[in-house]
Amino acid sequence: MDYKLQMVGVQSNLEQMGSLDERSTHEFEDESLFSPEAGVKMQPIHAVEQGLYPVGLLAARGNSYTNIVRRSIKTVVFSNKLNLLMPFGPLAILIYKLTGHKGWVFFLTLMGITPLAERLGYATEQLAFFTGPTVGGLLNATFGNATELIISIYALKNGMMRVVQLSLLGSILSNMLLVLGCAFFCGGLVFYRKEQVFSKATAVVNSGLLLMAVMGLLFPAVLHYTHTEVHFGKSELALSRFSSCIMLLAYAAYLFFQLKSQQDLYVPINEEGSPNGESSDDDDEVPEISKWESIIWLSIMTIWISILSEYLVNALEGASVAWNMPISFISVILLPIVGNAAEHASAIMFAMKDKLDLSLGVAIGSSTQISMFGIPFCVVVGWIMGRPMDLNFQLFETATLFITVIVVAFFLQEGTSNYFKGLMLILCYLIVGASFFVHEDPDARGRT
Repeated sequence: MDYKLQMVGVQSNLEQMGSLDERSTHEFEDESLFSPEAGVKMQPIHAVEQGLYPVGLLAARGNSYTNIVRRSIKTVVFSNKLNLLMPFGPLAILIYKLTGHKGWVFFLTLMGITPLAERLGYATEQLAFFTGPTVGGLLNATFGNATELIISIYALKNGMMRVVQLSLLGSILSNMLLVLGCAFFCGGLVFYRKEQVFSKATAVVNSGLLLMAVMGLLFPAVLHYTHTEVHFGKSELALSRFSSCIMLLAYAAYLFFQLKSQQDLYVPINEEGSPNGESSDDDDEVPEISKWESIIWLSIMTIWISILSEYLVNALEGASVAWNMPISFISVILLPIVGNAAEHASAIMFAMKDKLDLSLGVAIGSSTQISMFGIPFCVVVGWIMGRPMDLNFQLFETATLFITVIVVAFFLQEGTSNYFKGLMLILCYLIVGASFFVHEDPDARGRT
């Protein structure tokens, strides 16, 4: 009788292992992948002693890991229509090896990086579920503009300082005018009967940081064009490096102020885009992939973006010649559109859900990250590499940034938005784009 009961227990547990595939993804991960104790509890003592269970357990575990990999790939790679552009990356490398046509290589690489930038933001949001809002905010600050920073580092390595300056400047202009403008415009069309509102305090602090960034860029340019340097060719670079260190310190203080000191006033954005302490009726507060899956996908996306960025930078000048298009236009307009793909979609989505604070955090927050962290970070990296990367963005570019910050600050001062304000910002971006299309940068190949 005891032997029969033991066999019944073995059979029931084998049936339980066979039904693992029918369980929900998150229940399975909790029990088998991240809780080794759970797997031990599922082994009947008598079955282990008789040697009947371990073979089935190993087979079930092998199948379960295969299912996890299959489900993870399906969730990350095949769940977004934008990922149809991913094959363009390998195709660009193939064309580079076979033909070396810089124009096609640049175009295909640009298309291949676009979905990777969006998926990088997705993996960061998923990882933020497991790290909490504070660390999640730091992760967003690090990986939110990773594409621009990776491209900039490769350009620095090749001595293309002007490309670095122009691409980072273009990212700021794109976020402040195009991304924020589209968010205001789409949100205003959905809620056309009312004015959408957002926090004035957040807008004021971010506007102040952007003006501080303009100050950091303005003084080296003024010093250069007034020819008032104490040591010609050295004071400008020394001032840029000193100002970059101050800007990095200010950005670190801003992160502490936002995430620690003033949590009630500056609520950090959580994983699904909802402020802490507020429930969301529209978003499911459950991660779609596990913590280790997020880390693995972050690593894969970052490495693949790094590989494609090298081909992108190498083909930049050739594409400019092939397309008869200024390098300044390609760097300021085309490159940032790729890096801002995730921010663009997120800002519009939040605005259409009447979450203007989140749209503002995505658009203006990303501009703040680039201006107060990305640009000075590249100056410091160039310092380490021995490259004379400075904050002198030339007169035309610095004036464009200054006017853009003033215009955006003016639109944000009331704490309200509508589709007309969004349309004005989009039209301003078209003017900026046209200006750079007819602007020939005499120093686009990098200063030495």
